[in-house]
Amino acid sequence: MWWLADPKDLHRISDRLSSVYVDRCHIDRDDNAVVLVNRERTIRVPAAMVATLLLGPGTRITNAAVRLLADSGTAICWVGEYGVRFYASGLGPSRSGELLLRQAYLVTRTKERLAVARRMFGMRFPGEDVSTATMQQLRGREGARVKKIYREQSVRTGVPWDGRTYKPGQPFEAGDDINRLLSAAHSCLYGISHAAVVGLGASPALGFIHTGGATSFVLDIADLYKAEFTIPIAFDLAAKGLTSERDARTAFRDQVRDGKLMTRIVRDIKSLLLEDGHAFTDEDLHELWDDKLGNVPGGINWASDCADSLNEQAFIAVSGPPVDDLKVDF
Repeated sequence: MWWLADPKDLHRISDRLSSVYVDRCHIDRDDNAVVLVNRERTIRVPAAMVATLLLGPGTRITNAAVRLLADSGTAICWVGEYGVRFYASGLGPSRSGELLLRQAYLVTRTKERLAVARRMFGMRFPGEDVSTATMQQLRGREGARVKKIYREQSVRTGVPWDGRTYKPGQPFEAGDDINRLLSAAHSCLYGISHAAVVGLGASPALGFIHTGGATSFVLDIADLYKAEFTIPIAFDLAAKGLTSERDARTAFRDQVRDGKLMTRIVRDIKSLLLEDGHAFTDEDLHELWDDKLGNVPGGINWASDCADSLNEQAFIAVSGPPVDDLKVDF
């Protein structure tokens, strides 16, 4: 169980554990702690020390626990076993929007967006210089890289490979066994990537390479790990004659159950979106935007700053009679 792991092995966001995965537990609240109860043990986890709580199969959570997590700025994600499916998420009002604002800034400026996309491709081409490559060149190199990976996996496992085939929207209904296994394994990777994205407070939709979809950024992130995780898993299963979607889901779950992939995804997202040395603020600053001053403190009545410029005669109110007194035929 991830909450019993050595804290040194877990990525931290403002001194928080990046994620805690729970399944087959009843989740309640005891003061400022989330209480995890199952048939074997009862564990108390300080809510403020957790960035994302991943709720797997067999979990029940009380309203009091959800309220505590929301007040603590902890994201809640409902997922499949060990995060291999992503179903829904919730995030309370106490978390900072800094990472989302940074993501929106980068994705809406061509130069900055291209720089992030290059860093993403650079993670797939270790040791190669992609600092001046165009998107067209990067897509071409990525296509060649993926084809090479498929050929190498085919030779390694002896599984025939005739190219990638899948049906958008129905990925498990097209192609041969290896293609269906690839689709199943990739969907698991999308699930754990989605949980990491929303747990950090980033937008799943604001992608840098993929665009136009509700999960474009999730696809960007998942593509960083396919060559290492899902593609070898699919070919290994096909070589053993294990060709069901459940086989792929179980194999992926077993490979990521130690939580290290989630930790790595969190680290990589921050590396892609934040500048080197930038201190990520995980608290709601409650500020107001100002076009001249920048951000100003919220929770303050600013009427005195503009009272002299207001024309009190410009405010008009129109009030009609109570509805019961209306004598109108409709």
